[in-house]
Amino acid sequence: MNVSRRVSVERNRLRFAAAHMATFLGDCEPLHGHNYDLIVEIEGDLTDDSWVWDFGDLKHATKAIADELDHRFLLQLQSRVLTITELPDAWEISYADRRYVFPRTDVAALPIDNSTAERLAEWVAGRLLPHLQAGPAAHLRKLTVGVEEMPGQAGWYTVEV
Repeated sequence: MNVSRRVSVERNRLRFAAAHMATFLGDCEPLHGHNYDLIVEIEGDLTDDSWVWDFGDLKHATKAIADELDHRFLLQLQSRVLTITELPDAWEISYADRRYVFPRTDVAALPIDNSTAERLAEWVAGRLLPHLQAGPAAHLRKLTVGVEEMPGQAGWYTVEV
């Protein structure tokens, strides 16, 4: 029998407020924002001390990632729809007849193709995974990250560890 355990941390202090404009079918949403919540789940075997992972450590690592995004514009650097120009002190983003210029300090420039909840969950997982692998992670099997844009509306990403 293959048995595994899970731990999760979510919401509460694992939040960030950010603006974005996702693209769909070659079109672009208007600029808007969300109060995002993060949900992180780790699956694996118990350690000799009967832990999957320390809750405090997982919350701290996840909160640090949320803080990087908090009160920023989430820029999808690999967009196939937006025209993005990096300026010395700002980012210029254009789509059709819209043009935005954001100070560099107000932007989280992410190596993603779209600022959807699914892609944000994948990016957060990619940032969290090295932290987990730097610890005693030999017993871990899966990492799942959810990014909730509003209650009842979340995008998920799961990776085998």
